[in-house]
Amino acid sequence: MITALELDAQGFKPPGNIKELRTYLQAAIEVEHLTIPVYMTGMYTIRPETNRLAYYAIRSVVLEEMLHMTLAANLLNAVGGNPNVAHPEFVTKYPAQLPFSSKKLPPIGLRHFSPEALDTFLAIERPRSLVPSQEGDGWTSIGQFYDTVGKGLRAIVAKEGESKVFTGKPHLQVGPEDFYNSGGEAFPVTDLKSALTAIEVISEQGEGADDSIWDSDDRFFGEERQLAHYFRFNEIRTGRAYGRHDTPRTPPSGPLLDVTWEDAYPINGDSKVADYKRFEGESRVYAEAVEFNKSYARLLSYLHAAFNWWPRLMCLAVPTMLELRDRAERLYRNPHPDPAQKNTFASATFELEQKHFDEARDGVEQNIEAIDREPGAPIDLSAVVPQTREQFA
Repeated sequence: MITALELDAQGFKPPGNIKELRTYLQAAIEVEHLTIPVYMTGMYTIRPETNRLAYYAIRSVVLEEMLHMTLAANLLNAVGGNPNVAHPEFVTKYPAQLPFSSKKLPPIGLRHFSPEALDTFLAIERPRSLVPSQEGDGWTSIGQFYDTVGKGLRAIVAKEGESKVFTGKPHLQVGPEDFYNSGGEAFPVTDLKSALTAIEVISEQGEGADDSIWDSDDRFFGEERQLAHYFRFNEIRTGRAYGRHDTPRTPPSGPLLDVTWEDAYPINGDSKVADYKRFEGESRVYAEAVEFNKSYARLLSYLHAAFNWWPRLMCLAVPTMLELRDRAERLYRNPHPDPAQKNTFASATFELEQKHFDEARDGVEQNIEAIDREPGAPIDLSAVVPQTREQFA
């Protein structure tokens, strides 16, 4: 299968065939995922009982990014692809360049809650209407990326016909009964109409619908509309709420918000587990950082199994997210063990190696076995938790 790097070298343009479309959709899953550790770090570094509005705003976006990742997996499954999220290369080392993005966009890094972190969040979510781009130069907003995917999808369906494009297995589609706890909901992708709806939901939750500051959850899901991600983040950055009639091109005009930047644990976002290992005998930071990464490998293993075998396994991702939150709290409250990192706290590194997935396998199998399944349904995690990226290439 052609790789994202090979396509990227050809220049950013709509996918021209089904194989390229699958590569773009795997890249979409990676784009959605790469934002999650960045936002988690901003959220986890907020000191307890402070900045509650900011904490829950960021948390709501993290959950919706999980939804976007799920919808992107539904899109890939619908066109006969195989979502691959449980391998070391899937978790790009930070700072990271988002797939197919313009080199004008700086790599995204892990930062503690701060104006600089919010600037990174805003750069990721910036609406396409505010950042013009040229084909071949890479996208400068996630909305532009999905718009390009949608253009390619329409052209491929027009050429090949829906029946030759949407060849995926319906039982792999994650539905609303499998995913919950965010704005919007997961839904099956089975044809061009539902595929374009999924693309629209992802784009509009991030950048706003119809060149507004609001998402489209009211139109698609009958829910109360919310600010799109970019504008939730901009409220925090500016310390002021948006008014009902504000627009993407005007600053928030509502009441002031209580944002205290000093109420955060300062971190060195470039810290690595190896930095903590040097002080293993003096601090528990190394052990906590290792356990955090093991838990993150379990989370991705559950998601991979849900996308490639049984969507019901999404239910195991939720308690694992809570475990990550608790581990993060224990980690970020510790001073950095290196005396040279004065006034800096420890942080999760989101470094995953193959050994983390190997070590996660037994626990993942045991928890899957504990879920009710059809009588006699076999468990073969070797088929759903690949050893490497190449296994699904």
